[in-house]
Amino acid sequence: MGHVAGGGVVVAPGEARTLDLGGFGVTVLADGSDTGGQFSLIETGETQAGMGPPIHVHRDCAESFYVIAGVYRMHLDGQDFECPVGSFVYVPAGMRHTFQSAVDGSRKLNLYTPSGMVGYFDDLASALTDGLDDAGLDAIAERYQMEVVGPVPEGYL
Repeated sequence: MGHVAGGGVVVAPGEARTLDLGGFGVTVLADGSDTGGQFSLIETGETQAGMGPPIHVHRDCAESFYVIAGVYRMHLDGQDFECPVGSFVYVPAGMRHTFQSAVDGSRKLNLYTPSGMVGYFDDLASALTDGLDDAGLDAIAERYQMEVVGPVPEGYL
């Protein structure tokens, strides 16, 4: 990773930090320390169809998705959408949402504005190694201004 005076960042292939969360992986392309808190950008990949988080709300940041492989089912505030490659989804702060991979090997970019959520994935990866239940998930979510408002899908923990 290269940092340029004045705030520029270059991440070459293979240089990004990766996290293994069991059924999905996270590649951290930029976090708040890289962008002056303006945004975080990660790539996520779900190994199997049916993977996704519980319905949740981000209180402190908006989240955007761009599908780069496979298909996702997105749920925003009571409405469902099928999102193949090339789909873009914007979720403002405070909106109930979730997603689920519809085919094996689905991948997407997640943009958080302002910067947020990278620490959530770091803490989740550590907690999954140690064993995690719904109460533990809620505690991690709360630290990152996220509220779980739906059941935790099988395979997420």
